[in-house]
Amino acid sequence: MLRFIVNRLLRMALTFLAIATLVFFATRLSGNPIDYIMAEGLGQAERDLMIRYFRLDEPIWVQYLAYLRGIFQGEFGLSFLERRPVAAMVAERIWPSAQLLLGSVLFTAVIAIPLGIVAALWRGKPAGTAAMTVAFLGYAVPNFVLAVFLILIFANWLNWFPIVGNSTAKHYVLPILVMSGLMVGSVTRFTRNAMLDVLGQDYLRTARAKGLAEHVVILRHGLGNASLTILSVMGLQIATTIAAGSVVVETVFAWPGIGELLVNAAIRRDYPVLQFGVLTVSFGVIVINTLVDLAYGWADPRLRSTLKSA
Repeated sequence: MLRFIVNRLLRMALTFLAIATLVFFATRLSGNPIDYIMAEGLGQAERDLMIRYFRLDEPIWVQYLAYLRGIFQGEFGLSFLERRPVAAMVAERIWPSAQLLLGSVLFTAVIAIPLGIVAALWRGKPAGTAAMTVAFLGYAVPNFVLAVFLILIFANWLNWFPIVGNSTAKHYVLPILVMSGLMVGSVTRFTRNAMLDVLGQDYLRTARAKGLAEHVVILRHGLGNASLTILSVMGLQIATTIAAGSVVVETVFAWPGIGELLVNAAIRRDYPVLQFGVLTVSFGVIVINTLVDLAYGWADPRLRSTLKSA
């Protein structure tokens, strides 16, 4: 088991280094940030001074080594525009993004897993068809389309929910619904497929023959054995949401999270903020994937016995 954990942690470190390298060179391809932070009317002398101040005149490999050194030392620089430490700027946005993500994961688990069970138990019947219709819509409709649709109905027409910021509980409703759309669709489909795989197994017939209640058979024995698939899908969807879904949702709803910060930094070519923000998101995705791998290895008795004997 220890070898398995060390292997996953080593992969995690190498993946993070590769992402950090890609982020550095990708940001340099977006253009010169001095064009955005220079005030109008300043001449070439002032422009050259700003370039030297931010060390943009140094060779690219020198900048890259300084960038890596800053990551390992925990020095991520100052924002070109706000002149504030980028670590502090990103730290301010982590909790709002985490709130949105946790709410979406909780909503997905409460809605998608029961829908998947219903779709498996009543396959081909109206209840099962309705559950799969919800899953199909969540899977097929892009989150920005769903966001516009919900805003038009529940904000502009019915005026039930606000759409900017996160100051009240009502502000969370629409963003969580939008961010959960794809997750609900995917988890429902895979829960259904996993349940269909286990419903015909011998151990379920044995459990029924012992006189166990049907809900005990379905939830304890059926869902318990299908949980490995559900765990993998949930982990993948959470990682996908962190990497991409939150950016769209936070931008549409002006949510003060990391996603909105990244969009603004990319538009204004604020290299330090963009680099550290992407690294933070990437680190979150890597950690989630690693934890899912470790949880899967521990939850699967076959894999757990193999790891213990290795």
